[in-house]
Amino acid sequence: MKQDWQLPGNTKDTQSVTKNWIVTTKQQIMGVQVREVQNVIKSNGVLTELYRKDWLLDDLPVEQVFQVRLNPGAISAWHAHGLTTDRLFASSGTLLIVLYDARQDSPTYRLVNEFRCGLARPTLITVPPGVWHGVCNIGSEIATLINMVDKAYKYEDPDHWRIPSDSTEVPYSFSKILCKDALG
Repeated sequence: MKQDWQLPGNTKDTQSVTKNWIVTTKQQIMGVQVREVQNVIKSNGVLTELYRKDWLLDDLPVEQVFQVRLNPGAISAWHAHGLTTDRLFASSGTLLIVLYDARQDSPTYRLVNEFRCGLARPTLITVPPGVWHGVCNIGSEIATLINMVDKAYKYEDPDHWRIPSDSTEVPYSFSKILCKDALG
């Protein structure tokens, strides 16, 4: 193929989806499970399955389900758990979910994963303990994130650890996305 049309500094795109429209990533953090789901158009609206045990993403129980609604541009980061597994489902709006593997014994130690999901691309992401995560609403409407954890929140002794969204401990900056802190 003749290449005289190319301009200096151009780069060739790498594969971003398979022929079946499964999103590809360079490498996924160990223990993270991702399942993009399909909306089912019905005569009276749309049905979306959020979680099924037979998807075999994990074999953990579901002890609590809650939702977080984020305003446009809002960010909730960084947080991690010592024992709890999160199952994050972006159900409305457009969310950027970023994961960072801080587990020193993990083969994916220091790896960052980004996922863009929401109403147009419903996705369930299982986040194991020790993986820091942050969420940013990159859309123009309120976005909803549903979490189906394997261990219910303990009010008297939360398994919830936080660092600021602009911490240099995580090699990722939400500031390039124009998000702003929300929800602590």
